[in-house]
Amino acid sequence: MREATGATPLRRAAAALLAAAMLAAGCSDDGGDDDAGGDAASTSAPDRSTTTEAPGGSGRDEGPIFGRIPDIVREVEPSVVAVLVGRGEGSGVVWDSSTIVTNHHVVDGADRVEVAFADGTRATATVLASDPLTDLAVLAVERDDLPPAEFVEELPEVGELALAIGNPLGFENTVTAGIVSGLHRSIPGSARQSQALVDLIQTDAAISPGNSGGALVDARGRVIGINVAYIPPQASAVSLGFAIPSATVVKVVRELLEDGTVSHPFFGVQPATLTPQIRSRLGVDVDAGVVVISAVRGGPAAEAGIRSGDVLTEIGGEAVRSVEEFLAVLRRHEPGDQLEVTVVRGGDTRELEVTLSDRPPGS
Repeated sequence: MREATGATPLRRAAAALLAAAMLAAGCSDDGGDDDAGGDAASTSAPDRSTTTEAPGGSGRDEGPIFGRIPDIVREVEPSVVAVLVGRGEGSGVVWDSSTIVTNHHVVDGADRVEVAFADGTRATATVLASDPLTDLAVLAVERDDLPPAEFVEELPEVGELALAIGNPLGFENTVTAGIVSGLHRSIPGSARQSQALVDLIQTDAAISPGNSGGALVDARGRVIGINVAYIPPQASAVSLGFAIPSATVVKVVRELLEDGTVSHPFFGVQPATLTPQIRSRLGVDVDAGVVVISAVRGGPAAEAGIRSGDVLTEIGGEAVRSVEEFLAVLRRHEPGDQLEVTVVRGGDTRELEVTLSDRPPGS
C-alpha cells in the first residue's frame, strides 16, 4: 500500500515506530538480534520455570486479584506452547486436542515446525493454514490429547487484569501481569507494511520477542487475545503491547480449519492518510480523513460513485482519520454489509452507500 506524497516528519517517525514494533513482534532468535535485546544468545536456552512479574516490575502484589495469579497460571500454562522455527522461537495456544493457533509471522514460510509443551515434551506440527491479513495461523500436532484453552468472544473491559503468557527471548513459560490498557488500537503507520496491526487490544503486560502467538488471559484464565506486537523502549515507549482480540481469533481459526481460507470484506480503494499538503492540493476543507488514491474498477467503492481524489471521513457512522482506522472499521464488518460513507470532494460533502464484497484473491 503506497503512502501519499508529502509525509510529515511525524508520519516518518510513526513509520520508524512501526518498523521497530513489527521486529519486536517476531520470533526470538537463538543467534542473538539487536532488536531482541542484544544478549539474546545467552538467554535462549529453554527455561521451564515460570516467572511472574507484576506491573511496573515492583514485585508481586498480595492483593486479591494478584494473589490469584499463580492459580490462573497453573490452569492456563499447559495450553500455551513454544513454537520452534529454525533458529527462532515464538508461542502458540492450544485450540483443541490436536490444533494450535499462533501468529502467521511466527511460521511464515515454514511447512513443519516443532512445538514444545509446558511438561517438557515436544512434537512435530504441520502448518495447516494461515492468514496474513489477521496474522493468524493454525498448526496440526501429532497428538490428540492437548488441553484446549478457553477463548472468549466478547471484548474485555479497559482496566481488567491481563496476563501475557509465552516464550520471550527463549525463556519459556514466562508470565507477565498488567491490565487491559485500551481497545480498538491500531499501530500508527502500520498499514504501509501490514494490514494486521489494527483493531487490537492494548496492554501494559510486558511483551517481548518470542511472545508472539502466546496468550493474553483474563482473571478467569480465559484467552482474551493472541499477543502480536509491542513498541520497544528505543521508540520511547513504556509497556505498550498489543494482542489480536479473541473474537477475531475465533472467527479466523474456524474459517481456516473449515477450508484453509478466510473471508475478508473488500472496499475497493487504494487509501492514504490525509496530510496538510494533500489537503491543500485537493482543496478540501477537512482536517482529517482518508484520501482515495485510486478506486478499483468495478469494485464496491467505484460502483457507489467514489473516485480518485475523494476524501473519506466517515464509514458506517465511524470517523476515519487514518488508513489504520479505515482498515480497523472494515475489520469489524463482513462481505455484503452496506455502509453509509461520508465523502468530501472539493468543497462538497456527500453521503454514498457502499456494499462490501469478498476480497479478491491476491489483493
